[in-house]
Amino acid sequence: MNINTIGFTEKSAEQFFELLRNSNTNLLIDVRINNSSQLSGFAKKNDLKFFLKELCSIDYIHMPELAPTNNLLKLYRSGDISWKQYEDSFLNLMAKRRIEKLVNNHLLENGCLLCSEHKPHYCHRRLVIEYLNKEANFNLSVKHLY
Repeated sequence: MNINTIGFTEKSAEQFFELLRNSNTNLLIDVRINNSSQLSGFAKKNDLKFFLKELCSIDYIHMPELAPTNNLLKLYRSGDISWKQYEDSFLNLMAKRRIEKLVNNHLLENGCLLCSEHKPHYCHRRLVIEYLNKEANFNLSVKHLY
């Protein structure tokens, strides 16, 4: 099963939507906690939903259940916990939330997880896919768009 991931930072709107348009994505799954920040620019929830449909024929869904808590994110960004501690805490949070019960194959097939981080290396969107592959045996083949 194919799935993509993308972050909106360090991309112009043109680059962002071109990557999506060329990716065979049919549903963008927004895994951010907050999707309406002024810092998001073209990636604010209502604007993004409009642009995706009009420019790329891609549907949109917000799934904050696949995001870390505000407190966990704050601890990592402030340097109070390491990436490894953040990763362990987020994996435990996903297990507690039983996210494998919230998503199904139809939702993920040719979907794309959206977060803010430019690259997936230190981003929870990568961890979501790794968790689902391990815990739900989804066999997701991921392509990170950047």
